[in-house]
Amino acid sequence: MKAGGIVTGSELQRAIDAIEATKRDHPVISLVVEIDNLRLMTLTALLKDIGYGLTQLVDLDHYHRAAVVTDQAWIEQIAHLEERLFKAVEIRTFPGHEHGAAMAWAAELPTGAHENPEEDGYHGA
Repeated sequence: MKAGGIVTGSELQRAIDAIEATKRDHPVISLVVEIDNLRLMTLTALLKDIGYGLTQLVDLDHYHRAAVVTDQAWIEQIAHLEERLFKAVEIRTFPGHEHGAAMAWAAELPTGAHENPEEDGYHGA
């Protein structure tokens, strides 16, 4: 997902709908959010974001990782705070020029999700 400028309620709803559709198709998902020059969220978007976030507190087992790609220091600080608050989800920030690294990190499967047990660290008994 990408966000920048002024985020409206309808734009945020499209992102929420995409997340929910992906969660219906996959038991565990990771997100990559690129935030470039974000100035503000409308009041509707902010309330929708808070409301959706609260509903996800009981659904955190559906999330593996969230990569936040940004060069905005205040966004990095919010991501670090969320990482401490939502320990069930790995959240990591990447500078804008490391978008590929963010995608690769988010694409890594959770432990136990590999078809080959050795990829999960199991090397036989």
